[in-house]
Amino acid sequence: MTAMIVGAIGFVLVIEGLLYAIAPHRLKQMAAIILHMRDDQLRAGGLFAIGVGVLIVYFARVVLAG
Repeated sequence: MTAMIVGAIGFVLVIEGLLYAIAPHRLKQMAAIILHMRDDQLRAGGLFAIGVGVLIVYFARVVLAG
């Protein structure tokens, strides 16, 4: 279980690092846009991302693992 969590965190860091390496200018633009968003919009986006993440983990563990 610990190895899976550490692996997942490493994978997230790889994906995030790719964004910084491939499109740093676009990432800065997105950060500027986020500064002007309302808190409820950011919260809704975060909750949506959590929901999608939970569904992906469920799919990977239950459906793909058999």
